[in-house]
Amino acid sequence: MDKYHLYILLVRTNTVLSNLIHYIKKDPYTHAAIALDRNLDQMYSFGRKKVYNPFVGCFRKESIHTGLYKIYDTSPCKIIEIEVTKEQYEKACALVDHFITNDKIYKYNYMGLIFNLLNKATFNNRFLCSEFVYHILKESDIIDFNVPKNLVRPMNFASMQGKVIYRGEINNLGYINVPTPDTQQLSTN
Repeated sequence: MDKYHLYILLVRTNTVLSNLIHYIKKDPYTHAAIALDRNLDQMYSFGRKKVYNPFVGCFRKESIHTGLYKIYDTSPCKIIEIEVTKEQYEKACALVDHFITNDKIYKYNYMGLIFNLLNKATFNNRFLCSEFVYHILKESDIIDFNVPKNLVRPMNFASMQGKVIYRGEINNLGYINVPTPDTQQLSTN
């Protein structure tokens, strides 16, 4: 029987916004992304459209080898592997495909960021990184934190059931190989 997995990347870069969130909330991780594969080749989130412009955000495909991850390559990160059913995996893929196909209609939730810091709920079709990850997981019947989506922070995912397959600096990550009898799984728990 095949096993299906989704991967949650939690990270804290050294940007002004990340440092502000870290200072106010005391969270070790301030950004979340979801990957459909173990090597994080199909990883998505909401974040900066351009690396050096923090004022324009969007839905985007992310890579651990480019953008802010490359600039702030000593950023602490954690990757959680979540085992899901085939149906949950297919639903998550379909939801991500919907965002890919309709990427122009989804916007970054600037006001949601402020309301999140103030612990006030908002409801709209805009997303923060953690709102997007939560939306995919909740709509795929994987997890429900029973809170408004804009109040979900990356740290909410740190305590969910799953296997931590990596914890350390993002520059030491490389690719996480699927363990076989011949290879050892990358992990620094």
